[in-house]
Amino acid sequence: QVQLVESGGGLVQAGGSLRLSCAASGRTFIGYAMAWFRQAPGKEREFVARITWSGSITYYSDVVKGRFTLSRDNAKRTLYLQMNSLKPEDTAVYYCNIDTSEGTYWGQGTQVTVSS
Repeated sequence: QVQLVESGGGLVQAGGSLRLSCAASGRTFIGYAMAWFRQAPGKEREFVARITWSGSITYYSDVVKGRFTLSRDNAKRTLYLQMNSLKPEDTAVYYCNIDTSEGTYWGQGTQVTVSS
């Protein structure tokens, strides 16, 4: 099993930056890609970005490409999402995700609010 705990959310003005972190525990973390999703009020959860186990390949949704950067430190068992040039439409609860052979796991989410 894997436990995921997000942190780093908060309130920021448009154009500002935040860095989210997702700390993973549990042996099933090893060898798997990880991802960030987000869910705005009244909307479905949407994909933000994914990174392979090695960190060498990343995928981004078109709406965040060029502004967000995903990275991971496997020694620290931590996933990071650097978010720059934030926009009010980036306001959402951000969730860390991992798909493993034992199941799909989510963190509790961290709120990001971007004021205009």
